[in-house]
Amino acid sequence: MSGTGETVKHYFFRQAKETMRGKRIETFDGQAHCYIDSNLQTFDIDAALGEVSEQRRNQALKYSHEPGRRQCLAAYMLLKEALFEDFGIEGNPVFDYYDGGKPFLRDFPHIHFSISHCRNAVACVLHDAPVGIDIETIRPYKPRLAAYVLNGRELQDVEASSRRDIAFIRLWTMKESMLKMTGQGIRSDLKQLDLQNGCFFTAVEEEDGAVVTVCRAKENILLNSNFTI
Repeated sequence: MSGTGETVKHYFFRQAKETMRGKRIETFDGQAHCYIDSNLQTFDIDAALGEVSEQRRNQALKYSHEPGRRQCLAAYMLLKEALFEDFGIEGNPVFDYYDGGKPFLRDFPHIHFSISHCRNAVACVLHDAPVGIDIETIRPYKPRLAAYVLNGRELQDVEASSRRDIAFIRLWTMKESMLKMTGQGIRSDLKQLDLQNGCFFTAVEEEDGAVVTVCRAKENILLNSNFTI
């Protein structure tokens, strides 16, 4: 149990279907599919620039450094793979945005998605309801950072863990994925974020050095994108 009162599923082993570039993990009893690509070192940036939408190409080229471009393009290519695997959709999806900045698929607004990237991996998730995903590299635990973003109960849980690095990253990804699900985006008061309003699935990919969390809302929670579920 986490300090939120929610049971969080952990998978410390590879329980996934291999796909073209990465792997697919079924979350929430198969209701949502999470895709992860941790093979970024083999990702061909030049080839990808010719296989994405003009919208995404322009966004990728705004990055002055190669890792940023690679992550931006790889996340989009993974989304394309997910849309084909789950729905048979081909081509390059185009994004529109809600007022709060949350993206949605212009031609398929009924398909909810979220994408994320970190230093060594990218991830995306598809669902039939609002959803958020965050993937983060496992890094050494920093008590000062934890005290800044976690409330008292969460901090106690982390400090009591035998793997404080993973325990902290798990809570961090829970908060980030919830904010992406609601469309609120990054905010300064992460400590006050009420995780009771979300349902979470966490996969710990120690082999890839990353933690990924998917968040969906509980029923009747008002979201920032002007709809309820």
